[in-house]
Amino acid sequence: MEQTRRPLTVAVIGVGQMGISHALAYHHNPGFEIVALVNRSPIKHLPEELIIYQTLLDIQDALCLKPDVVSINTHTATHANYAVAAMEAGAHVFVEKPLAATVAEAEEVVNTARRTNRKLVIGYILRHHPSWVEFIRQARQLGPPFVMRMNLNQRSTGEAWNIHKRLLQDAKNPVVDCGVHYLDVMLQITDSKPVQVRGMGLALSDEIPAGDQVNYGHLQVLFGDGSVGWYEAGWGPMMSETAYFVKDVISPKGSVSIVMNETSVTAAGGSADVDSHTKTSKIRVSTVVDGIPRDDILSTEDEPGHNELCAREQQFLLDSILEDRDLSQHMEDAVRSLSIVLAADASMRSNRAVDLP
Repeated sequence: MEQTRRPLTVAVIGVGQMGISHALAYHHNPGFEIVALVNRSPIKHLPEELIIYQTLLDIQDALCLKPDVVSINTHTATHANYAVAAMEAGAHVFVEKPLAATVAEAEEVVNTARRTNRKLVIGYILRHHPSWVEFIRQARQLGPPFVMRMNLNQRSTGEAWNIHKRLLQDAKNPVVDCGVHYLDVMLQITDSKPVQVRGMGLALSDEIPAGDQVNYGHLQVLFGDGSVGWYEAGWGPMMSETAYFVKDVISPKGSVSIVMNETSVTAAGGSADVDSHTKTSKIRVSTVVDGIPRDDILSTEDEPGHNELCAREQQFLLDSILEDRDLSQHMEDAVRSLSIVLAADASMRSNRAVDLP
């Protein structure tokens, strides 16, 4: 008789919005067993399912429990140190995006994963979203060169704005924090190498330290095959709710667009609603035949919500560990998308285009 495999033990580091979503994913997956929730300040609110787990204040206390997996959902500045410490202690690692605050730190994390033979999964949630997978597939079918237009602006107020201001202490620019997702999408659409990036940004609030942080950022990236892409991200109570979510790819043969149901999104809380950041509603595929455009609408009505996507991410982590999957490309892609958004931030601050290696 085949022996039943024991669940992998998990320490969840950081119990904010994303940490709670991932903790719920581990709680509901029989392949995992949470051994600790770790937060450097007392946890104020927990879903009822998570109250049963012990809470700790320091990652070192969690590592003393010898967990099989450490899930890192803290501020970006801590990602590299926590990930390296966890892998050196023998744990596999899930870490939220961005992988690190600098390219050098990201490369150190990846090198540590290779040296210790630990699995490293980075939280690129859109890779597990069936609608986004289809969006990328449809775009690739059109063929290059591509124009890729993407944004995610968030009108954040109250505690959400406070969270964004705290994130800016690390990322300095919302394009760095959020842009890795959409640069990753662009890199999956075109097989061409990115060759140059230009960034710009602006502080739109006196609550943002002058000269250090911006709460609006925009980048343009050029690819070797002539493709171009842009991405913008803005946070704060001043952000417009008009065209805050644009996901659009154009080629000589037509275009592919994610179309939002603005009425339902507005009712759910607008651009501040976390589900609206991944929800697609429908995909419009436009092709040109004999100079005449034709539109086809692909329904995405039954797509997963935010917590279900987090559950899919953690299932990917579990499968990668149990099946000993090669995650080399996954890790390299995370470093590459990070390097582009950081180069865009450097371009913004130096007021010049940056050539990419």
